[in-house]
Amino acid sequence: MKDLSNENVTHIIKNGVQYLQFKKLLEYDNIITHCYSLGTDLNFRTAQIDKQKLPKEEFEKALTSYKKICNCLGENYINVVKTNQEHTNNVQIIDKKINNDFMDINLEQYSNTDGLITNKKNLILSTTNADCILMLFFDPITKTIANIHSGWKGTLQRISIKTVEKMQKEFKCNVQDIICCICPSIRKCHFEVDKDVKEMFEKEFDDIQISQSVDIMEKQKNKEKWNIDTVLINRIILNKKGLRDKNIIDSGICSVCNSNLIHSYRVEKQGYGLSTALIKIK
Repeated sequence: MKDLSNENVTHIIKNGVQYLQFKKLLEYDNIITHCYSLGTDLNFRTAQIDKQKLPKEEFEKALTSYKKICNCLGENYINVVKTNQEHTNNVQIIDKKINNDFMDINLEQYSNTDGLITNKKNLILSTTNADCILMLFFDPITKTIANIHSGWKGTLQRISIKTVEKMQKEFKCNVQDIICCICPSIRKCHFEVDKDVKEMFEKEFDDIQISQSVDIMEKQKNKEKWNIDTVLINRIILNKKGLRDKNIIDSGICSVCNSNLIHSYRVEKQGYGLSTALIKIK
């Protein structure tokens, strides 16, 4: 079995469940708990797929997956709060659970929402992905956390920057204190786009001149296709916003290259599963 541990993350296997933890966030394990799920045997899909009602057995599997990974963290899965994720740049502040005796999932209150922020204890913020970027934010001074879903559409809408701005405005966070951890996602090696999407990125990120950098965007030889590094774009714009280089921590792991351990829409296609990122203040 491949070990995905590197200088920034630790690959853990506990009670037969696999997950990653960021070494930087583990420095604060007296304040927060977190993880990113591994293993395609787990599937965190709780809502419909392609407007089709989710089969009961798949919903039950998601509940079991949440129970398993939360048990590994010593947490009660009932405390999970999850967005409905619709590729927006909307980020909500969460003050309390809505359901008293069940997870906060598939709730109308979290529709049209792709990020959650809180400074309250015992709320397990959850996002899910199958190639999209998930980011965990933590300010150790104000004890504020955020968990966001930034697919290519969310990246175009700069949801990561909107999250930082909301942390600053609503929780008085100092941008230089904020830590951002970037979970496994599709990387430049596999994120291939056509001319229309390429032009959208060029227009939106004209301020960082992505067309001038082959590290960010590179045309394929003999094809009207471009590969774009959306993780690097997020790193650059967060850095420009004021986050310190040392506080932007990337797992460096491609979901497509490691699809045996990480759900990938581009590999699994129809019926693809979902991985999850969790973060909670103790």
